[in-house]
Amino acid sequence: MRLVIVFLLSALLPLSLSHGRDPFAWLYGWQSQGYYFGSLQADTTGGECPDVCDCPPSFPTAMYCDGRGLTDMPTIPSRVKYLYLQNNAITAVPDSAMINATNLVWLMMHHNQLTSEAIGKKAFLKLEGLERLYLQHNNLNSIPPNLPRSLRDLRINHNKIEKVTSADLEGMDNLTILYLHDNAVTDMSTSLKALTSLTLLDISGNKLTKVPEALPEHLHQLYLESNSIDSLPDDFLGRFTQLQYVRMAHNQLTDKGIPPNTFNVTGLVELDLSFNKLERIPPVSTTLQHLYLQANQIKEFTLGSFCSIVDVMNFSKLRTLRLDGNEISRQDIPSDSSLCLRLASDIEV
Repeated sequence: MRLVIVFLLSALLPLSLSHGRDPFAWLYGWQSQGYYFGSLQADTTGGECPDVCDCPPSFPTAMYCDGRGLTDMPTIPSRVKYLYLQNNAITAVPDSAMINATNLVWLMMHHNQLTSEAIGKKAFLKLEGLERLYLQHNNLNSIPPNLPRSLRDLRINHNKIEKVTSADLEGMDNLTILYLHDNAVTDMSTSLKALTSLTLLDISGNKLTKVPEALPEHLHQLYLESNSIDSLPDDFLGRFTQLQYVRMAHNQLTDKGIPPNTFNVTGLVELDLSFNKLERIPPVSTTLQHLYLQANQIKEFTLGSFCSIVDVMNFSKLRTLRLDGNEISRQDIPSDSSLCLRLASDIEV
């Protein structure tokens, strides 16, 4: 049997060599001759891939430079659309850093050591197709200037930003996601007014004392927890037709600071008012499904906060209700509450 195999290989070898090919190239050629699972070769269009980065032939528009200990921006080939620079020690983005990278769609620069002063005023100016920009976990004290109006997802949380002006977000009407949480923002003025497409806004973990003005009307998710907000404006949620999730835990809200029927709006799915200073359960819509009121100062279980009328067709859709950490016990829950709260599998008191 071995003689037959050797004979077949010896017969194939001259035939392969006659065509100028090594018959065993499939074993090692992808390493020594630039092959990559089917003879894919590195794309050098628009410039060579920097030695410190990876530009896989199977994904020629991506450049992976994450976690390489970089302190400076690498040279970026013009073909690159997806650039991964996170988890480095990059301190600056000069104006010239991305002059050749005008095709970028994603730019990931989170977990670096960037400062606002070290980002050029024109650094992002030419990135007219950029959709995602991740700058979280840096040392920024302001939003970089001249951000592309094409942005859809901006993440700039866990920095040191204290103020957001209208000029910072001007013209960004394509933005749908904005993460600004865990900064030191005290004032946002009317900066959010221009964000007409925004659906998710997270400004939790800042130093706000009031709800920002001119919130975009197409919001689906609004996160304001861990601020110092003690009151809400009139008709706070009335003009939002698509808002489903509101989280305002860990603020300073009191009954006096909440206008009547503020949360009695249809469409709302989840409302988190835990860790505030409420003494009463605020009226909510019968369409609300999850309500978190733990760790307040609530002294009475008012069934009317959930149902004004109870019959076969009229009852609360509430499934989750947390009231633990207040000044009431299970004995304070009215005996007929099961008619109103018939979908609530468990009420935590």
